[in-house]
Amino acid sequence: MKLLTLNGHAWQEDNQMTKIKQVAARIHKSRYDAVALQEVSQHKDAHYVYDHIRNDNYGYLIQQELNALGSTDYELVWEVSHYGYDVYEEGIALLVRHPIQSSESFYVTNSTSIDYWKSRKIVSAKCVINEVPVRLYSCHLGWWGDKDEPYDTQVDVLMSHVNVEGLSFLLGDFNASDESREEGYDYILAHGWIDTHKVALEQIGEETIKGNIAGWDQNKEGIKIDHIFSNQHVHVQQSEVVFDGRTTPIVSDHYGLEVTFTIG
Repeated sequence: MKLLTLNGHAWQEDNQMTKIKQVAARIHKSRYDAVALQEVSQHKDAHYVYDHIRNDNYGYLIQQELNALGSTDYELVWEVSHYGYDVYEEGIALLVRHPIQSSESFYVTNSTSIDYWKSRKIVSAKCVINEVPVRLYSCHLGWWGDKDEPYDTQVDVLMSHVNVEGLSFLLGDFNASDESREEGYDYILAHGWIDTHKVALEQIGEETIKGNIAGWDQNKEGIKIDHIFSNQHVHVQQSEVVFDGRTTPIVSDHYGLEVTFTIG
């Protein structure tokens, strides 16, 4: 089984369409079982193509590129969290290469207003992979120490929605460094979750952002704030930071993270 998470920084990148094609090419080549995406935006004035998906939706465009490459089996789930940069409906998404049995979304913040930039929503999908029921959660949380939307409250709400009986994965931008003790990262681990990167037999890369980016204005170092957590022990062969300019192009202000493991 292979998973990828990436904060796409959608429509805030130069050469955005080129980078969308690069992301799609990697997904097509790697045949990820599922991809979690954050900062998946669409312009509020763009035309709808179906339901609430507009024709410039970052996740939808990746899906269309995948279709063009021959990977026609990826299903898209997307929900808006809040307005970003005034004109974008910013949300989160899952692209899943297996039939989705059910999906849901829910806010983890006190605010559920699309007009408030700190509003945070989670998207989840249930599918069967290698005959094992799996629940996937694409996550984009706030920051530890935020008094308006406390991080621990967001995690508590997330945990109240998680299916603890079956195999579940939390994937995304947690805005929580794995090097900061007694903060968001440790709070998630304290709920029994396992960082798949840390238990991988082979770990490639140790940072998913470098320097100051939005939300990390004072950061000067490379840190890892994007994670893939599991609620059960799985045999992780490899965890690799991708889209970091090393063997794959940089496509965002975040790098991606992929993990390969066996289940069942």
